[in-house]
Amino acid sequence: MNAEIIAVGSELLLGQITNTNAQFMSEHLSELGINVYFHTVVGDNPVRLEEAISIAQQRADLIIFSGGLGPTKDDLTKETIARVLDRSLVTDGVAMASIEAFFASRNRVMTENNRKQALVLENSHVFANHNGMAPGMAVETDTHTYMLFPGPPNELQPMFQFEAKPYLAAKLSDDESIILSHVMHFFGIGESDLEHRIEHILATQTNPTVAPLASAGEVKLRITAKAHTVAEATALNMAMEQQLQQIVGEYQYGINDDTLISKTVELLQRHELTLSVAESLTAGLMQAELADIQGISAVLAGGVVVYNEDVKVEQLGIARETIDTYSVVSGEVAAAMATNVREKFGTCVGVGLTGAAGPEPHGDQPPGTVYIGIDVNGHVETYKLNLHGLRNTVRIRAVKYACHYLMQQLVKNGYNK
Repeated sequence: MNAEIIAVGSELLLGQITNTNAQFMSEHLSELGINVYFHTVVGDNPVRLEEAISIAQQRADLIIFSGGLGPTKDDLTKETIARVLDRSLVTDGVAMASIEAFFASRNRVMTENNRKQALVLENSHVFANHNGMAPGMAVETDTHTYMLFPGPPNELQPMFQFEAKPYLAAKLSDDESIILSHVMHFFGIGESDLEHRIEHILATQTNPTVAPLASAGEVKLRITAKAHTVAEATALNMAMEQQLQQIVGEYQYGINDDTLISKTVELLQRHELTLSVAESLTAGLMQAELADIQGISAVLAGGVVVYNEDVKVEQLGIARETIDTYSVVSGEVAAAMATNVREKFGTCVGVGLTGAAGPEPHGDQPPGTVYIGIDVNGHVETYKLNLHGLRNTVRIRAVKYACHYLMQQLVKNGYNK
């Protein structure tokens, strides 16, 4: 099955929002073995949307729409598709009841245009919206499958993952085979280097297949097997994973939904280690990422943002002589930040991040220079990075490297994974 994703909304063409939905759906469709060959974006214009549908019908079996299902006059996706397919729009009773309950629970009067959100194409398979109002739907003809989803990512993504994806999986199944994917996560190796090392596997792959995926300073390998049972597909994937680990296993940190942050927290939790963080260039970004992990309160005691020199001295107790001698962007200051924050908060581990995020240099340090200090129970190590990219890219990658080095140092100090 080949798919095309059509995002509807003038705000996308104006650059007011980013089309994250297409990326999300493409990734999940790929896991099902569905090829996505085209992404199309069209404004809130029924004539141009009809043209986009006509083109998509010539090159895709599955046409997926996001956006344009709301209550306003410019939300015309399902009306346009109804006209193209010569189908009526009917009210879905479950959706209508859900919309009415939403307004009643908030003691708000429901305006009449909200009834439009409960309309679905006749004879469609309806996907309930548990995070908003407009339901999604799927319509099948002799030649195509059409799927419609609301535009807000917080509504589309769970609807697609938990309702539409199983629907597609059942449609694809021939009761003789299933498709199962497994993702390996790597850090500290570039995409081209990793691909070069496993080139012989990529060149001869059949079942399972292996696909490299780059992601914000990291690399992923998606392994996808087709078999008669889940157990058989899992065995195929695991055998391939073992082959890959023999070649690049030293760079692997996790699988599937793991992140560097989640694996760091997992390691700290396993050994009942507490953590505090002192941040300069990252300005609280590492602590914010840590706070996304459930159960972090057992690990993260606290931290400080010490952005300028005076605050580093006054709030964290960094010696003025250290800054004057080595500069604020130095391994010595990063080490002092890690030790002082660990002592200040009474934790087992302290992390300090300082650097020049750019685009301008900091003194004689070029943009992208980052120093990370890590203190594990008084054992201090410092790490220097020369990162490239935009200012925020440097900050994000600095946090990832801090997690990477922290895990390495914990293992070095006897805290096994």
